[in-house]
Amino acid sequence: MARRGEAGEWVNWAGDQSCRPAEIVRPRDRNELAEAVAAAAAAGRRVRVAGSGHSFTAAAVTEGTMLRIEALAGVEDADPSSGLVRVGAGTVLADLNEALAGLGLAMENLGDVDRQTIAGAISTGTHGTGAGLRGIAAQVEGLELVLADGSHRQLSAATHPELTRAARIGLGALGAISAVTLRCVPAFVLDRVDRPLPREEALDSFEQLAAASDHFEFFTFPYSDSALILERNRTEGPPRPRGRGAAFLNDVVLENWALGALAATGKAFPDRIPALGRLAGRLASGGRTVDRSDRVFASERRVRFTEMEYAVPREHGPEAVRRVVEWVRANRYPVFFPIEVRVAAADDVSLSTAHGRETAYVAVHQYRGMEWRPYFEAVEEIMDSYGGRPHWGKRHFQTAATLAPRYPAWDEFQRARDVLDPTRVFSNDYAERVLGP
Repeated sequence: MARRGEAGEWVNWAGDQSCRPAEIVRPRDRNELAEAVAAAAAAGRRVRVAGSGHSFTAAAVTEGTMLRIEALAGVEDADPSSGLVRVGAGTVLADLNEALAGLGLAMENLGDVDRQTIAGAISTGTHGTGAGLRGIAAQVEGLELVLADGSHRQLSAATHPELTRAARIGLGALGAISAVTLRCVPAFVLDRVDRPLPREEALDSFEQLAAASDHFEFFTFPYSDSALILERNRTEGPPRPRGRGAAFLNDVVLENWALGALAATGKAFPDRIPALGRLAGRLASGGRTVDRSDRVFASERRVRFTEMEYAVPREHGPEAVRRVVEWVRANRYPVFFPIEVRVAAADDVSLSTAHGRETAYVAVHQYRGMEWRPYFEAVEEIMDSYGGRPHWGKRHFQTAATLAPRYPAWDEFQRARDVLDPTRVFSNDYAERVLGP
């Protein structure tokens, strides 16, 4: 039997979302997952599945039944010749990447956090970066859902194209994902080069820079005039992983300890943030890494923060960044964390932030414990002017009424919701706000 009746508080990674579910259930297999869902629905409780807690929204928050599916993990079936791999929904990306490497395979695109579950990553629209590449959800060939009555529903692009397009990014509102079939690619090596560049030069040449690399992004501190450009490209050479000492110095000491110390100083002395931002910009130096793709994608994230990210038509990305920087400086707003800019190709996933358009992503962050709302509200107003679509797992203030006009396939998703969860068992306050009742 699944572990039932567990009580206690659930808190997300950032520490800014929490809840006390009526029960927390940890099913050990698909059958126990189905039993738990059916029992909750019969008792009149709503159901949410919590992954690794890396969403900054209240997506997993519930007063009903919370399902923890860590036991539904690992590769269940794989065909290296076709690249199709079926994995348990609770598989953590870091573990998935190791398993894929053993099969000679890899995900073609990933974000920079590898502690998410695969179900959580696709359900909130984790995307990665690359002008010619789509996000993780677009790499999904099929899914298995457990519905409110405890039944299992198999979806695939071939058999249920509309339902599958919706379920690839479902916000947990269509059912409990128990397994995911991914279309993977042969394993590859990435050559990552980091280099500083004046921010205006980076923005002026944004389209060219994005097109020149397989995976492109940059970071810029609002009070600095420089940017750190990250360019990742496939290479035929063998991996040349950094030594343990060099990796610790860069990934832990510089990117986490030093960043954390500067952010904490800014929190204690907000008037010093502009100077600290300029210092951080000067410290953002170049470097090179040649390694297995997933190891190059992933970054250590030890400093806690909260985040907002918007997807805008790619041609508006540079202007949007300039306007965010101008607002911060004009208001002398105390924000030390950088702005992050990435790109993605258009896709056809119903609720993908890149649905139907080439996309630029603009993400803003605020250090834990510091005021963030005025900054994020101002950023959202800027992004609204471009028809911006908020990342489903990051902070925003939109509602179903404001979001519906921004998604050409909004009605397609709602039809899928009516088919798969007509009684709205898989809902909560967040889902009702952004998807409707």
